[in-house]
Amino acid sequence: MGVSNSSVAPPQAKQVPVVREHHGDRFVDPYEWLRDGEDPEVIAHLEAENAFTEAQTEHLKPLTERVYTEMRSRIRETDLSVPVRMGGWWYYSRTREGEQYEIHCRAPYDAAQPRPMPAPEESVVGEQVLLDTNAEARGQEFYELGDLEVSVDSTRLALSYDVRGDERYDLEVRDIATGEVVDDAVREIGGGLVWSRSGDHLFYTRRDDAWRAHQVWRHRLGTPTAEDELVLQEDDELFSLVVETSRDERWLVVHAESRTTTEASLLDLDDPTGALRVVEPRTPGLDYSIEADGDRVLVTHNASRVDFDLAWADISAPGREHWQPLLTGADGDRIIAAHTFETYIAVSMRHGGLPVVRVLSKDQGAYGEPVDVATDGELSRVAVGSNPAYDTDVLQVVIESLLTPWAVYDLDPVTQERTLLKQREVPGYQPENYVEERLWVTARDGAKVPMSLVHHRSVVADGTAAGFIYGYGSYEVSIDPYFSALRLSMLDRGLVYAIAHVRGGGEMGRGWYDEGKLLAKKATFTDFIDCSKALVETGWVAPDRLVAEGGSAGGLLIGAVINDAPELYRAVHAAVPFVDALTTILDPSLPLTVGEWEEWGNPLKDPEVYAYMKSYTPYENVRPARYPAVLATTSLNDTRVFFVEPAKWVQVLRSTVTDQDERPVLLRTEMAAGHGGQSGRYDAWRQAAFETAFLLDAVDATEPLGGA
Repeated sequence: MGVSNSSVAPPQAKQVPVVREHHGDRFVDPYEWLRDGEDPEVIAHLEAENAFTEAQTEHLKPLTERVYTEMRSRIRETDLSVPVRMGGWWYYSRTREGEQYEIHCRAPYDAAQPRPMPAPEESVVGEQVLLDTNAEARGQEFYELGDLEVSVDSTRLALSYDVRGDERYDLEVRDIATGEVVDDAVREIGGGLVWSRSGDHLFYTRRDDAWRAHQVWRHRLGTPTAEDELVLQEDDELFSLVVETSRDERWLVVHAESRTTTEASLLDLDDPTGALRVVEPRTPGLDYSIEADGDRVLVTHNASRVDFDLAWADISAPGREHWQPLLTGADGDRIIAAHTFETYIAVSMRHGGLPVVRVLSKDQGAYGEPVDVATDGELSRVAVGSNPAYDTDVLQVVIESLLTPWAVYDLDPVTQERTLLKQREVPGYQPENYVEERLWVTARDGAKVPMSLVHHRSVVADGTAAGFIYGYGSYEVSIDPYFSALRLSMLDRGLVYAIAHVRGGGEMGRGWYDEGKLLAKKATFTDFIDCSKALVETGWVAPDRLVAEGGSAGGLLIGAVINDAPELYRAVHAAVPFVDALTTILDPSLPLTVGEWEEWGNPLKDPEVYAYMKSYTPYENVRPARYPAVLATTSLNDTRVFFVEPAKWVQVLRSTVTDQDERPVLLRTEMAAGHGGQSGRYDAWRQAAFETAFLLDAVDATEPLGGA
């Protein structure tokens, strides 16, 4: 790495032993006192860590600035999203150079006129600004827009916003014509806003002390919060509530969800004070989701296949005994969701480790044969885009890959003809300079793990290149190939960029997820290690020039793999890392813990789960060895992974691992941010540039390739 300021001593937190005893095991935690984010001593410690990181990375400032400038040069900062129709309006958003946030707009829809697609600098006839987020965020260190929902009659705007980063949202309703705030009575809500069709009621969720969405409330506009009515309360701590509007805007849809079980309910939005109606009562292990489709309900369910099937039923009798088969898939084909329209259905699926979309026509109550939406290459992914109108006769889809910036198309569901609406502009980008491919890595137990790879065309597998590998591997989340302007700064400096699609994710279906959770969780880590080794063994990456990154549960992955195989990596970045997993999962009073027991197991009740988690949780398994350089980043107000986890982890790393002069252990805390980091786009880009510079410097890849 470059020269750092070794004369500055790293912050050393005091030790206050806290004893944890479970199942005959006694663990002494000296740094648990750092959990209190309101303690001035804790804040002082985090600020000292920031000052130390600043001093240690002073030499990275020129590189950070170059990477930031390169990234900005590849982004069209003044831009316009593709307008989408909803009711009598086109809705879209703008960004303007120099402004941190989006501006949300609309313009009148005229069936006789084409979709407005002006140059981003041009205005749209009849344009109305619904919300200038830059104005809303003025004077705030952090601002995140939660939900933005227009009433059915298009006259009012409901929005929720967070100014701390802790995902506690306040609700406002505004008159669109005047901008007047007509209701701001409701505070500290969860996610989701649903309008009644008459526009006089709003539905929203509230969270309990463990930050679980456990209630659905009905608010009548113009009345105090004390008069709001509780619609549904979920008392089982394994379940959270999610609310949304059906695509035809007729129904409030409520899903009560655990990791393995679902119960869905419907409420007629023409009768907003009516009662919810359960579609199918919860049965342990039955996971399903619904979408209304006129007089029918579509059900995506695992009742007959681990990777889900699609069924339909009459909406007046939607229970399981009435589910009629509609679509299934081959082994490994994961059906995810159905998107309903007046004349067709679009089904989001996974096939061969990538997202696909299948379209079924509708004709007088009958469904046609499924047709796959064509993609453009081996690693192209296709997804259903923004399609708010139920009565549209075209389907918006988005296609992208590691090399192809996202492109938005209108698809004719009958002819499959695609019309390009917009492709992301990347100034100066020449795709022919790069190569993307997929490798299949044989894991130590014989499983075939997909790994997506992209590199500069001039880089060859001769064992000398630097490499970067990313992983996640939890909650059935898939990390699919996507285009990144920031990544180009790595590729142009000769890095081979890899995404390891490890077990615990959803890339290869629900079974792939099941093989990397609970008492099989270590497969996530060993898959990542095996993919890392494959990069070296195939000659793509030099043995001493590999860096790695992961965030949140992916930060747990990073912490676990550097404990198991520290020699593989020169440096790692762990973002908002879940590195003190056992302490968190043992405490049901912490946000979201109880719901996590179906992902990790319940170590409170089960000694086998306790022992298994203790054997991999990063904080408790650091060993005296030569580790990679570590950059841990976190946010003070993160409610998902508390800042205390990386703060404690960094302390035990510093007190245990060797060779820290050459490979420092650093912590950087954003003091006004949440789980996703800083809220403004320029701030987020600069943060990403710093993290990238740290990794590039570690593998001596600070200068672009000749002719890149």
